[in-house]
Amino acid sequence: MQKTGLSVLTLLLAGLLVWVTFYWHPERRQAHQELNIQSAPQGGDFALMSHRGPVSLRQLRGKVVALYFGYTQCPDICPTSLGFLSLAINQLSPEELSGFQGLFISVDPKRDSLQRLQQYGEYFNAAILGVTGTVEQVDEAVRKYGAAYRITDTGSQMGYIVDHSADTYLVDRQGKLRAVLAHGTAPSEVLAELRKLLRE
Repeated sequence: MQKTGLSVLTLLLAGLLVWVTFYWHPERRQAHQELNIQSAPQGGDFALMSHRGPVSLRQLRGKVVALYFGYTQCPDICPTSLGFLSLAINQLSPEELSGFQGLFISVDPKRDSLQRLQQYGEYFNAAILGVTGTVEQVDEAVRKYGAAYRITDTGSQMGYIVDHSADTYLVDRQGKLRAVLAHGTAPSEVLAELRKLLRE
């Protein structure tokens, strides 16, 4: 049963990769490049909340952590980034996987409940944990990692969208920011960067 579930997930992710290759046009999402990045990424500890309870980067010492900032109603940027990350994670051995944790940090705590974040993260990969917090807590993490987001009212029934930066941040076992991977980094490159840190 577990193998069947993994096969279905692999097919879904493969389908996503095909869609991105042939139909995704990043030039249509230029709004992300207009965000005001306040500072260069420095990294550092933060504390947020997941469906399992409080999560801090400090408590994840000993693991390689991949951080991604986004929101669950994101139409294409987040699914692409998390899909690529998941394809890389799927190539890790059980031993490597035991030393890894993915964190999907929602910058939309108003709409992203902890239950919704659990389902969203696990949809892509069981190793991706959805977390969020108060606006102040989220903004602290955003600032430390040089990320950015902006809430834009659409004037429609959708309410608002959230433009956000789309890098993936890799943190080593000591809690130090070691790599910033641009949106669209190929799964093979993500895997290579993860394994480099996991071997240390």
